Amino acid sequence: MKFPNPHTLEQIAKLIDCQFVGDSDIMVLGMNEIHVVEPGDIVFVDHPKYYDKALQSSATIVLINKAVDCPEGKALLISEDPFRDFNKLTNHFKPFKSSSVSISASAIIGENTIIQPNCFIGNNVTIGDNCVIHSNVSIYDDTVIGNNVTIHAGCVLGASAFYYKNRPEGFDQLQSGGRVVIKDNVDIGALCTIDKGVTGDTIIGEGSKLDNQIQVGHDTVIGKKCLIASQTGIAGCCIIEDEVTLWGQVGTTSGITIGKKANVLGQTGVTKSIEGGKSYFGTPIEESRVKLKELAYIKKIPEIIDQLKNK
Repeated sequence: MKFPNPHTLEQIAKLIDCQFVGDSDIMVLGMNEIHVVEPGDIVFVDHPKYYDKALQSSATIVLINKAVDCPEGKALLISEDPFRDFNKLTNHFKPFKSSSVSISASAIIGENTIIQPNCFIGNNVTIGDNCVIHSNVSIYDDTVIGNNVTIHAGCVLGASAFYYKNRPEGFDQLQSGGRVVIKDNVDIGALCTIDKGVTGDTIIGEGSKLDNQIQVGHDTVIGKKCLIASQTGIAGCCIIEDEVTLWGQVGTTSGITIGKKANVLGQTGVTKSIEGGKSYFGTPIEESRVKLKELAYIKKIPEIIDQLKNK
């Protein structure tokens, strides 16, 4: 997430009332999670296990809960609670804006696009040409939709990330300031939910087709010409490469990569990253030819036991 205008390190420190280490005039361009940070960004870290990863990342500014040695060319923001202060920055630069109309005046809707009744289209949404948005679709702020996109009834694009910190008083949500981006020629079935990124984009690639009742988590990137069948649940921060097929009721863990042209059979639990160009099945996931052979062997166990008893 980039800021509307650059800020100095000192200005950012004042916003969240914390100390800093580094040149006060370092320019801060935005804020991002560790997997999408760029030079000029702030990244936060609040556990020693991840200090090195954050300090050695592309981020220029590290929002951290302990004073540590600062790498050359970087800066630190020393905070008692980086999670809380990251949320403060999100709420400052990307505050929630309520709406009292069904289609925001700031929304841009292309030529020959049809919006069916009872839809909600939020602030700064962009929808391309020749799209069809069916009834009761909710499109949250800042969503970008390309040309020739069809979205069926009851979908929600841009809900908050399912990302919480467990505190003694309850769960504290990490605020979402990212977007949903739908590329050209995408079809989205009824009752699908696509969460926006925490700071980056959740992306559905060109020509991909989603069946009904699919969940796509925050910051996940789905490639071109993917086919995703009903009741599939894709967790946050996944990479689904081009021409992947996910059959019904597939579920994934977060942060995995599914390689190009992989074929994942129904009810598979994708618990780890998998190579492209192969077929997979089962939980834990295996190549389908291996897993199906194992299941065939399991069916023979009673027969083998009977043979052993009769010896």
